Amino acid sequence: MSKYIPTFVLASASSARKRLLQTIGIEPVVQPSNFDESQVQLKEPVPLVETLARHKAQTVATEFSKALVLGCDSVLRVGGEIHGKPANPQEAIARWQQMRGTVGELYTGHALLDLSQNETLVGCSMTKVYFAQVSDRVISDYVATGEPLKCAGSFALEGQGGFLVDQIEGCHSNVIGLSLPLLRQMLGELGYEVTDFWH
Repeated sequence: MSKYIPTFVLASASSARKRLLQTIGIEPVVQPSNFDESQVQLKEPVPLVETLARHKAQTVATEFSKALVLGCDSVLRVGGEIHGKPANPQEAIARWQQMRGTVGELYTGHALLDLSQNETLVGCSMTKVYFAQVSDRVISDYVATGEPLKCAGSFALEGQGGFLVDQIEGCHSNVIGLSLPLLRQMLGELGYEVTDFWH
């Protein structure tokens, strides 16, 4: 008897996360959670991103019966401070002036809800990001592209921001918003292979 393979739902509006899933052969149903992140006030990055990821997945899960729902949330910690998406260009510029030449830690929380088995898995992946020593002009030019305003930590590794990163230590896809090794492990714990979702 063949195993029931649920619909894969991405509880995120992130086009980068969707592209990562498509790269590995999963075509997700995209259902942004619109969860109010200000409800969660935690100081430590791991419980913060794990709690937000779980809330996002649970918010979307109510709209499906037997789906597999993935919620994610990313933050960057630099110099002991936690950063999500910058509120405006001025904040993005100030952050880059603080980040350049330093090492940040990018945390992504993952929550995978299997509604057909009534199981929930939550995990976090952390990657170190070494930021280049860049000039004020390059920072303002980069922020003017608008890209940093859409990203936790004010940069997109897979976009123009990749030019401003010297190296990373750890999972590459985690910095883009979804750790593929962690997702593979979580799917395995629920009894799936990534190939189950290839159509």
